[in-house]
Amino acid sequence: PKYKPYLPINKYLVMLPWTTQEKSTMACTSTLSLTSLLLVVSSLLLCSCFHVSEAQSSDALVKGLSWTFYQYSCPKLESIVRKQLKKVFKEDIGQAAGLLRLHFHDCFVQGCDGSVLLDGSASGPSEQDAPPNLSLRAEAFEIINDLRARVHKQCNSVVSCADITAVAARDAVYLSGGPDYDVPLGRRDGLSFATRDETLSNLPAPTSNTSVLLTSLATKSLDATDVVALSGGHTIGRGHCGSFIERLYPTQDSTMDKTFANNLKGVCPTSDSTNTTVLDIRSPNAFDNKYYVDLMNRQGLFTSDQDLYTDKRTRDIVKSFAVNQTLFFERFVASMLKMGQLSVLTGTQGEIRANCSVRNSDNVYLSSVVEKEEKSRSQF
Repeated sequence: PKYKPYLPINKYLVMLPWTTQEKSTMACTSTLSLTSLLLVVSSLLLCSCFHVSEAQSSDALVKGLSWTFYQYSCPKLESIVRKQLKKVFKEDIGQAAGLLRLHFHDCFVQGCDGSVLLDGSASGPSEQDAPPNLSLRAEAFEIINDLRARVHKQCNSVVSCADITAVAARDAVYLSGGPDYDVPLGRRDGLSFATRDETLSNLPAPTSNTSVLLTSLATKSLDATDVVALSGGHTIGRGHCGSFIERLYPTQDSTMDKTFANNLKGVCPTSDSTNTTVLDIRSPNAFDNKYYVDLMNRQGLFTSDQDLYTDKRTRDIVKSFAVNQTLFFERFVASMLKMGQLSVLTGTQGEIRANCSVRNSDNVYLSSVVEKEEKSRSQF
């Protein structure tokens, strides 16, 4: 089933899937037996949930976004993207993590405007050249541009690269075994990219602790549950040795399981190793809740991962997701929808790029001027 936003009642919730057939708001409560309570964390003592009608959920959307934005201009958009990504992931499921991460890095810096897709220019290096983005998969950029070409061939240039990136991220989650959900659309592409410093200040490093994560994401109106839920994207993908090497050398991080650490030393035998390893040792290619099980077993790869369980402010959220995958999926979808609306451009803002890696060329403007001049001459 597809998931929709909900209205939170308690700090931690157990949600039921929202189906597209339901059109009314429904409240439900459930009480766990004493025996069950012994098996789950105390944060799940009493749970409530709301199903939200599409009309209500639309009220929460940023102005200019819509659940049916391309209903008439490009009704086959999502089917085109999903059909192609099925082929891509059949050849290499690892590309799913690359597309999901690309959407994260786009939204956290300057908003979900496709700015991370832009190449550099004479005015300076692009967001792609900033240290946090150097490890973004080159194939992810190629896949987005290929999807753009397929969509524009079918519908002309009406769909933005920012929207294609958001839809591709959703399909990366779903086709890896995660939840399927509707994505509000209508984003426009940015006309500029962020500076190196802006990129660095908006993308917490994998060496960051929970305090840094909470502070950084709070500036984007994302709370502790959002931080833990979005971190769950690390249930798929790989990490470079340089992103966690400080946990191995010169001394081992005390919060890391010893066997896990020894195995990592085999992958990264020296402090300058450039190898990679999976982010989730239990199910590296499946989008599920095993990432949180890893954290509870002190097998999180990055400091930013493991500290979510070490820190008392987020530990119970980690536990709740580890024992309840449905809860994780619900919260992940809700957080993705919040993140996906960060500082979006809509209406007449920005542009619809003809090529995701470059702003629409000034040649388009020059061509229009020439055409106007030719029409003027033809009148005489």
